[in-house]
Amino acid sequence: MKEQQFALAAIRGSYRHFSEKEKKIADYVLNDPKNIIHLTINQIADELGLAESTIFRFCQRIGFKGFQAFKISLAAEVVAPLKDIHEKIEEGDSISAVTEKVFRSNIKTLEDTLQIVDTEAMEQATEKLLKARKIDFYGNGGSAMVAMDGYHKFVRLGLHVSMNLDSHMQLMAASQLQSDDVAIVISHSGSTTDVLDVLRVLKEKGVTIICVTNFAKSPLSKESDIALYTISEETDFRSEALSSRIAQLSLIDALYTNLMIIRGNEGKKALQDMREAMSYKRL
Repeated sequence: MKEQQFALAAIRGSYRHFSEKEKKIADYVLNDPKNIIHLTINQIADELGLAESTIFRFCQRIGFKGFQAFKISLAAEVVAPLKDIHEKIEEGDSISAVTEKVFRSNIKTLEDTLQIVDTEAMEQATEKLLKARKIDFYGNGGSAMVAMDGYHKFVRLGLHVSMNLDSHMQLMAASQLQSDDVAIVISHSGSTTDVLDVLRVLKEKGVTIICVTNFAKSPLSKESDIALYTISEETDFRSEALSSRIAQLSLIDALYTNLMIIRGNEGKKALQDMREAMSYKRL
């Protein structure tokens, strides 16, 4: 994965998944980011009463090779800060204000996620999907709707695609996959029981796993062959899982569009055949 470009967004997006020590570091950075760029890792460790290795691992967890890379990114962000279009929704807000804030929150989620899109990972995912014997989508809860949307798009490509909403059926489907198949697993947290159960079966079968998850080290991202990340922030009236949904959909859209372009005439024919079949549903 490429180096993260927005340190503060990465911290905010992963905050709820941090350990107590990591939250201590995160709070220290968020409270005074300008001060951090003038400190050494040793000074920060002394200030917080933590080991230097803890600071170093924190930087790696949010997407940097080390402390120095983290400081460079933070410096660029602090010196030339982006306009923060994200405003928290308040109880007294009008319907119009809430509507606008929801839209702006979605826009910010897309912009933050775009900044951490790993081009190399997207290329690898596209290549694996093109060569796959079969493509299976997996997701539960809100992520199931994203998985269903992915299936709805990918089936237009003329590829062998499937998706199940029931968690038991997901395990059954995963058990029938082979090493030349690809599973796209979508989970914001990447750590729910249903997801980990499916992950275990997919690993046993040697299936290539592409995950779409939040920008935080989770069991899913660690065990996947290719990880595509989203970043979103939580508010009092809206969890980051809701905000991340639109970023998840956009990553799936990007994969679909790249595949359609690469497949060329094959993709166009499959799409045309589907349009002709669906024409019977129109009056």
